[in-house]
Amino acid sequence: MGIEAWYMDSSDEDQRKPHRLNPNQPVSLQDLKNIGVFSWKLNADIYETDPELDQIRKDHGYSYTDIITIHKDTLPNYEEKLKMFFEEHLHLDDEIRYILDGQAYFDVRDKEDRWIRIAMSKGDLITLPAGIYHRFTLDETNYTKAMRLFVGEPVWKAYNRPADDFDIRHKYLASLQGS
Repeated sequence: MGIEAWYMDSSDEDQRKPHRLNPNQPVSLQDLKNIGVFSWKLNADIYETDPELDQIRKDHGYSYTDIITIHKDTLPNYEEKLKMFFEEHLHLDDEIRYILDGQAYFDVRDKEDRWIRIAMSKGDLITLPAGIYHRFTLDETNYTKAMRLFVGEPVWKAYNRPADDFDIRHKYLASLQGS
């Protein structure tokens, strides 16, 4: 089925809940592309030998990968890490994630600064552009296994909002002008 996205409500309820508006306001894949977010649906069961994944990696120069399992039994400092991932932030590089198992949410800001929640499950690969404000959380299943992809060496540095002075933030905002 691929990713599903919607505008979020502003409730302070558990971050792992869906937080849909009532009525639901879906966000299309085209709307996501308009803010620089791209996605693919792949077969996660064959990720080690998948020609489609290999092609995407070649096309985009994703030379480095690793795998993270986010679950309380596998991730040291699990609760702290989840809190950190859910702080609104940006990166100086694109963020590329491929869900190999389980489920998770990425939240991104649209042009009007509203939160869009993107639900991802097994087989979903997503790229978030450098300079976009975003955050990450598990859903109520409390488990995901994800491949992290990078161009060159991995960079883990996150800049929590406000980070409006970075060139990459200005470049990102400029890229939205045409769409």
